[in-house]
Amino acid sequence: MMKKMLLVIGSLLVLAALVTACGGQTTTPEPAPVATEAPAATAEPSKAPEATPTEDPAAAIQAVFAESGHADGMSEAFAHWNKETEIPMACAQCHSPSGFLDFVADGKVDAGAPVPGQPLTCDVCHSDVSLAQTEVTFPSGATISAEKAGASITCLNCHQGRASKATVDQGLAGFGEGLEPDAVPAPYLNDQGKEVRLGFSNIHYYAAAVSLYGSEVQGGYQYDGKSYDIKNSHVDLADSCVGCHNQHSLKVELETCAACHGENAADLESLKDIREPSSAMDYDGDGDMQEGVYYEIEGLQETLYASIQTYAREVNGDGIVYDAVAYPYWFVDADGDGVADQADGKSVGYSQWTPRLVKAVYNYQTSKKDPGAFAHGGKYIIELLFDSIEDVNASEKLTTKLDLATLTRNDAGHFDGSAEAWRHWDMDAEGQPVFMVEASCAKCHTSSALPLVLAGQEIPEAGLPAGNGLMCTTCHDASNFPALYVVNEVTFPSGKVVSFGEGISSNTCLECHQGRESKMTVDNAIANFGVAEKLDEVVAPLEKDGKTLSFGFKNIHYFPAGVTIFGSDAQGAYEYDGNTYVGLTAHPVKACADCHNVHALEPDVEKCAACHGEVKDVRALRMPSTADYDGDGDTSEGVYSEIDSLRSALYAAMQKYSKTAGSEISYNPGRYPYFFNAEGKGYSTWTPRLLKAAYNYQYAMKDPGGYVHNSQYVAQILIDSIADLGGDVSKYVRP
Repeated sequence: MMKKMLLVIGSLLVLAALVTACGGQTTTPEPAPVATEAPAATAEPSKAPEATPTEDPAAAIQAVFAESGHADGMSEAFAHWNKETEIPMACAQCHSPSGFLDFVADGKVDAGAPVPGQPLTCDVCHSDVSLAQTEVTFPSGATISAEKAGASITCLNCHQGRASKATVDQGLAGFGEGLEPDAVPAPYLNDQGKEVRLGFSNIHYYAAAVSLYGSEVQGGYQYDGKSYDIKNSHVDLADSCVGCHNQHSLKVELETCAACHGENAADLESLKDIREPSSAMDYDGDGDMQEGVYYEIEGLQETLYASIQTYAREVNGDGIVYDAVAYPYWFVDADGDGVADQADGKSVGYSQWTPRLVKAVYNYQTSKKDPGAFAHGGKYIIELLFDSIEDVNASEKLTTKLDLATLTRNDAGHFDGSAEAWRHWDMDAEGQPVFMVEASCAKCHTSSALPLVLAGQEIPEAGLPAGNGLMCTTCHDASNFPALYVVNEVTFPSGKVVSFGEGISSNTCLECHQGRESKMTVDNAIANFGVAEKLDEVVAPLEKDGKTLSFGFKNIHYFPAGVTIFGSDAQGAYEYDGNTYVGLTAHPVKACADCHNVHALEPDVEKCAACHGEVKDVRALRMPSTADYDGDGDTSEGVYSEIDSLRSALYAAMQKYSKTAGSEISYNPGRYPYFFNAEGKGYSTWTPRLLKAAYNYQYAMKDPGGYVHNSQYVAQILIDSIADLGGDVSKYVRP
């Protein structure tokens, strides 16, 4: 989380993916074997002699590689099948050199691998077939290209897990439609006549690429209706497997981490303490916002595990317990002593699975089987854990429910990778994944475009890759870190140039918080249709240059705080000719960073207290000079309420006026194109007068902090819009 740190602990790329965990959707389970997770090697691998200056450079690399887990032929990852006749095809892909090369060649393994098992060799990664690989397909069916993954594409073949959201959903689909989420479905017979019961799907070991690529590969169980972070972005030199790990020794390159993180990169354990300024939320609700993201995830894991145990006990009647090193991981704990029940000397595997429970335990296992998830893609894992906790506690059959009020899923808007502001461009019009932001939107909806603009460069016509929000280098000059980019003045869509002052850092905020339209663009649209003198006539489509142009709504866009702060100096709202408007806010504190925490974005109410005393609710504040804008006789209510009443009055005036155009207008702030007719279709019978009013209404809605930023300007705009529509404004007090 720098945005989200792509570091890793220890040898997470070690191919210690123990096959005893390969369970997915299962038939009636056998009694649990006593298999354990990747024990230490029974013999030390032979150590190659240290290279001398006269030796071939490859010999030095081989010496380093020989010490890695990939080369440890005695480890459980490679020796597990030595007492069997062969390594099965399903396991050979990652647990034998021949199986790996077979898989990379055509996406499948055609035969089991010979025993005794062999460790990986140089040829596994350096063969022609591996070097020619163009993409990797994940269990979900998603693909990652070599262009995107770079040299790390080889790692993705095995560190992708063996299950996904699709796996879990397919398993549930076998039991038919309309499954009761809190009931154990009856078993059914498959095409081979075998009885199938709903079972636990196991993602397998060290699925680091699932954490790294997030919703691009859908390795976690992503709940329908929720959005999730995509690939975890980091600084250019440390945003991939080989960017953070030595590809031969597999060790984390701590020196690289230390360049930014100093003593927090002294050793592997210290990495757990890393927390970026953008991680400004208390995700696990323990009140500690200084702890590393590792511990935030650990706290959520504990909460989810407790919820799973409560659910199993109250809904299914049997206690459940998790064992990280014994297959099938989940066991019956009827007496609630925290230890798996025994039968015939063996632990009793849990079998009372409901659809809701299999989703939750899948995500719990996903978070546990990548111990470096906090670095690979901590925010994605936080989202999975939070949503699982939420879903388990949503069960109507659950009596003891957890209050999620202390938990936090999403970061502040600039860093909330699950928000529409960053996820809108993930798919194209046909629903195919693209993860590219078009050039016209990239300036404010990618992390890399603003530095280009400030440097006087053009945003590529093809757009820029989507991300999970802003990054440090969006506002901080990477070549002179941590210095901020210097922005002295900003040009708004109206053509007006404004500034908080030379070198003031809040000028950078204005680059995006300026809206995308203005009085000028609204007037230009009206002029282009030649209807400046026909304010109350519905404007017909216009044929121009062989195209049909429709007269329609102009959307100022989201959070145009700069428009409000600078008022008429910026002319972002529609200012009616003949009226005067206030300019830069009269509030003594004006600059964005003087009121808001620049990372958490929340207003610093302690600063408000210097003038306003104790502040419990900013919306209740009003300056002594504030008039009764809305004319309701209440001069003690907060300015927020004054503005809110005027917004409601303008909306009512718009609806009344719109009926004269043939269709009453309605507004939906969360659905494009925002304004709709009585049939629920996009509003189309616009008159110039209605267009101006709707533009101002949207402006007042899209700056939710307008009552603080410059309440006088907002009140003027709203009252004048009501008046222009023919509304009675005699009771209002225009500032």
